[in-house]
Amino acid sequence: MASGQNDTPRIIVFGAHPDDCEYRVAGTAAKWARMGHLVKFVSLTSGDAGHHTEGGGALAMRRRAESAEAARRLGIAECVVLDTHDGELLPTLELRHRVIREIRNWKADLVLAHRTIDYHPDHRYTGVLVQDAAFLVVVPNVCPDTPALRSNPVFMCYEDGFERPAPFRPDVAVDITDTFEAKMDAMDAHVSQFYEWLPWLDGRLDEVPKDAAERRRWLAANWLRHGGPSEAVRLSLAKWYGAERAARVRHAEAFEICEHGAQPDEAALRRLFPMIG
Repeated sequence: MASGQNDTPRIIVFGAHPDDCEYRVAGTAAKWARMGHLVKFVSLTSGDAGHHTEGGGALAMRRRAESAEAARRLGIAECVVLDTHDGELLPTLELRHRVIREIRNWKADLVLAHRTIDYHPDHRYTGVLVQDAAFLVVVPNVCPDTPALRSNPVFMCYEDGFERPAPFRPDVAVDITDTFEAKMDAMDAHVSQFYEWLPWLDGRLDEVPKDAAERRRWLAANWLRHGGPSEAVRLSLAKWYGAERAARVRHAEAFEICEHGAQPDEAALRRLFPMIG
């Protein structure tokens, strides 16, 4: 492996809120899980502010349960939701150490997180915390209670649509057409978000069906409104899968290499993402 930790890749995904990992990575995570690779989702906040009629401890408990159900549906190895208040995440030393310990304890080969230019401060600071950990995970005198990794993982960011100061660069793009339904199933587990809070924010709450099966179909149809892969992602798909296959891809997830971790060559990326090509 590029990071030298394990024969089979171990992946850890950090999100700011309990549904962020599913939103950006669930299709690829399902592929890894089906291949026997160990995937862990970590939410750095409890999500206790993410609702229009609920909040506090009761909402945090509900969202933790939703995360556990989403992980079960995806078949990933583990998910963790921290107790940090939603909307109050800061890149503190305490949280940096927690991130370092999570990466070390997982013996991660690949670490995924938000970029640091996201609209939401919790998203931005999740990216900052993970990037701040990128070198320190190999420094034995930092968090000496948790053995340091002997080689640096690859750190990558998942896709967003923000352009300034730099647009997202899809170094790797994964065709998730065959795991799109698994991604929708994982998102469907987050009832409080995808059927309540986010539709309310969009002024579309009255469109959400009451019947569980109907709203699951509504969720998939609503996702399709976003369109297919962007032009940049489709170019990346062509690099990894060939132009003919790339032209047929309906759904994709893409990832950008962070400069602060190990810098993988093409062979290393193919080992980390064995589903491409």
